[in-house]
Amino acid sequence: MTASLKIALAQLNPVVGDIPGNLAKARKARADAAAQGADIILFSELFMVGYPPEDLVLKPALQADARAAVEALAKETTSGPATLIGTPWLEDGKLYNAFACLDAGAIKALRYKVDLPNYGVFDEKRVFTPGPLPGPVEIRGVRIGIPICEDIWKSDVVECIGETGGEFLLVPNGSPFEASKEETRLNIAVSRVVESGLALAYLNQIGGQDELVFDGGSFVINPDRSLALQMPSWEEALAITNWRRDGKRWICEPGTKATLPDGHAAVYQAMMLGLRDYVRKNRFPNVVLGLSGGIDSALTAAVAVDALGAANVRCVMMPSRYTAQDSLDDASEVARLLGTQLDNIPIEEGVKAFGTMLSPMFAGRAPDTAEENIQSRIRGVTLMALSNKFGPMVLTTGNKSEMSVGYATLYGDMCGGYNVLKDIYKMQVFALSNWRNQHKPEAADRRTAREPKRRRLAAALCQTRRHPRMPRRGRDAG
Repeated sequence: MTASLKIALAQLNPVVGDIPGNLAKARKARADAAAQGADIILFSELFMVGYPPEDLVLKPALQADARAAVEALAKETTSGPATLIGTPWLEDGKLYNAFACLDAGAIKALRYKVDLPNYGVFDEKRVFTPGPLPGPVEIRGVRIGIPICEDIWKSDVVECIGETGGEFLLVPNGSPFEASKEETRLNIAVSRVVESGLALAYLNQIGGQDELVFDGGSFVINPDRSLALQMPSWEEALAITNWRRDGKRWICEPGTKATLPDGHAAVYQAMMLGLRDYVRKNRFPNVVLGLSGGIDSALTAAVAVDALGAANVRCVMMPSRYTAQDSLDDASEVARLLGTQLDNIPIEEGVKAFGTMLSPMFAGRAPDTAEENIQSRIRGVTLMALSNKFGPMVLTTGNKSEMSVGYATLYGDMCGGYNVLKDIYKMQVFALSNWRNQHKPEAADRRTAREPKRRRLAAALCQTRRHPRMPRRGRDAG
């Protein structure tokens, strides 16, 4: 009877659709785990194709390539740790969100996700078939339950595993970040531990994927509900956990317990990682944004510099007849403190040209929102021209409060590929700016961390002004 195991938890950042890249990442993690004597390595949900794959997973070519990658990896398990990896799996004409158990050079078993989420950001019922209630998988002489993510949010899957001889639970996840969600995850995991009497390892992926951000924060809970291990959030990590049989129970020996950032620190990390991965995974060289002297663009610039490095952020001031000197000064000070490039492109000539062009149509009508919004649209065209000419992705700078009430200009300040503040209300913008003025966030990307530390931002990031000459109607955002 097996008395002890070393289990590696691979908290990694896969790329949706990049099967060769994800396979290479899995191979490297497996080699690192083998060097540390691991018996088993666990990867996150649908790791082979990245999560969430959405409609991409319906393509037969992707299904075939994922299967081929799993089969190739299985052949490599004649030595080293058994490998548990998430993948889509087509069987008898049905597509499953599956977990493949690879050992001794073969695919030893497959387990399918039962509870497919179909709420909020999830749409799995449309693309996957729910699996049957699973029993445990025997790996290295131990019967291990593998409920997949949502399968532990209710009791039936874990109950079935326990009743059919499961000895502990390895739970792969693709759980996106929400404020204070780590407490929710812990509560759910503890509930399953209490009900089943089984230790539980909760492995979550990290990384940004379009509008979602995954924060990691993987952990292990023992049958007595004690926290045996807490992995860090916002960074890739490989944890080797030591398990031993204690009578009829399996216990994970105490390991490192990372302190997780919460509150403003967690939200700021989410904004950084979401932006960094969107830029990196879509292969943009860098970013460009309009810096107006207001707080929204200042915070956006700060997140971009913290995420990508100052050399990869280009700011542009686009003044018009309404732009006050205070706005110019504030934008210049923010760029100086961040150490980023600031270009000045006056748009007055463009405003005049549009005025002349439209004057026959506008004759007899007083200037109003139409003229004011032309400024915003000229700025959008200017930024998109820089993007097309030099390759950077344009960042938009509006916050969620503005989007909620329609305080934004179509084809103007809404132009761009990514909005850092899309889920941040205006009050949070002020709070996060104040937080950033007092903290230098850790860079999850070590390439960024190697850059010289920037000075904290000055009051320009904490304040925004409405100047007497700035139009109050419409949108005049740089």
